[in-house]
Amino acid sequence: MQDQEKAMAALENDNGNGSTLQAEDAANDARTVETMPGLEELLKKAELAAQEHHDAWLRAKAEADNVRKRAQSDIANAHKYALESFAGELLAVRDSLEAALASGAASAETLRSGVELTLKQLSSAFEKFSIKEINPLGEKFDPHRHQGIGLVEADVEPNTVVGVLQKGYCLNDRVIRPAMVTIAKSPDSA
Repeated sequence: MQDQEKAMAALENDNGNGSTLQAEDAANDARTVETMPGLEELLKKAELAAQEHHDAWLRAKAEADNVRKRAQSDIANAHKYALESFAGELLAVRDSLEAALASGAASAETLRSGVELTLKQLSSAFEKFSIKEINPLGEKFDPHRHQGIGLVEADVEPNTVVGVLQKGYCLNDRVIRPAMVTIAKSPDSA
């Protein structure tokens, strides 16, 4: 501020000797010096900005960790309780079977009709949850869906399923149990 006052005083006392330009330059230099922040001030601003960015980065990192942990927890719970609704459907089937066993004086006909109703309940639960039966009788042998138990001579084309010992099952087009089958062998492989 004192430099600016000196520069202004030099302008007023100018005798026209060319010192006017020098005085104006001195006044401009004084204004420039006053408006330019010091290096220490610039360093403080940069350090504050760096601290703010570091704090924001730490918060973002913590949030990302929390999201990852929540996702892992959700996946673990999904695996743990994935069969909950299916198990609920099977409880009705179990109840029906227990009721059939509890009736002491049931005739064979009554037991048969109870078992048929229970099988309908189970089939309904399977259908609801996309569990489909694999019964490949008469189909071409597929090692991805069938488990060959033996070869038998038959009057059909070789590698055709001629007997089903145990049905297979698929869950949403994924084999959960292959069908156990016997396969027709070619006549020349005797």
